Amino acid sequence: MTAQPDLWLLPDAIFDGTRLRQGAALGISGGQSLQIADTPPPGAPIRRLTGTLTPGFLDLQVNGGGDALLNNDQSPQALHRMAAAHRRFGTVGILPTVITDAPEVLARAVDAVLAAHAEPQPDRSLLGLHIEGPHLSIPRRGTHAPEYIRPFDASTLAHVRRLRDKGLFVKITVAPESTTPQDVARLAGLGAVVSIGHSDATADEVLTLLDAGATSFTHLFNAMSPMLNRAPGVTGACINSTAYAGIICDGIHVADEMVGLAIRARPVPGRMFLVSDAMSTVGGSDHLRLYGRDVWLKDGRLVNAEGSLAGAHVTMAEGLHRLITVVGTPPEVALDMATAAPARLLNRPDLATPEQRDAADLLLLAPDWTVTGTVADALEAQPA
Repeated sequence: MTAQPDLWLLPDAIFDGTRLRQGAALGISGGQSLQIADTPPPGAPIRRLTGTLTPGFLDLQVNGGGDALLNNDQSPQALHRMAAAHRRFGTVGILPTVITDAPEVLARAVDAVLAAHAEPQPDRSLLGLHIEGPHLSIPRRGTHAPEYIRPFDASTLAHVRRLRDKGLFVKITVAPESTTPQDVARLAGLGAVVSIGHSDATADEVLTLLDAGATSFTHLFNAMSPMLNRAPGVTGACINSTAYAGIICDGIHVADEMVGLAIRARPVPGRMFLVSDAMSTVGGSDHLRLYGRDVWLKDGRLVNAEGSLAGAHVTMAEGLHRLITVVGTPPEVALDMATAAPARLLNRPDLATPEQRDAADLLLLAPDWTVTGTVADALEAQPA
């Protein structure tokens, strides 16, 4: 028998995964959302809520959180700490990210994700694995250690196959300099999302990987050849493409004006998604070790000994707020970038909607677009 709502929530607006619906209501029962209606049924019990109700955020590039960094600790426990740290700020799903490192680090990261997936009650916040490197360009390596950058090899393909054989989502960032179109075709054939990044390639070289099956770009503008008048580079190829593109919106990695320009310039809407590129300092301390070297948080920046940015100290909530209030992105577009667009890339339409969700995975946003809490929090504060 289909469950019926025992309460209708009536916030100021509901983001249904596509648009903001003023005056709509969300039916719930037993801490689970059911369906959206334009208005509550006559005589049904209602609860008015202040703010906008939206699905929780999905972050497809998370290096760490809560003082856990995947490159330093490849264990299910570290993955759970990362997920819990980001959930505190409204991110209900993360793609843990392992960056360029020794081959055994990648192998252990794959083992950890597989072990977490095999737990009796898997953490629904863990969405798979993002393998960022080691098949990148040394000139555009950023904070990635050059001694570990290498051409694509059979071992990486085998790791991707292990994850895909268990139905786990895999996103892998590669550069044309270290990866052939044949490599990309093999990865795409396994169902992995191939993302282009950390590259100094030409636009034509990028197009060969897009033609081979790459469907995404990693942190647009960062660690990629710039767009010039006669040389579009990776940046121009990305913006002109119909592929998905992640972008960091913290006012540090990319100028706010460039974030807005890229969003407006894309030929197909809904292909930009917000990422944090967060390190272990989110929900943790102001210091971390990466490749055995110190990285410190100073004035909102994570900087290594070389002076390079080493990931980000920002949450999806902060990125969304900045997109709307500083960049000037329309709220529906910004909410899509934080929720529905990453869900589409994941091929998880269930994560793009507030319907049929646990109340702990739904957020309430204040009129200034900051997170005030979850729907579960609101129900606990005022039980039905």
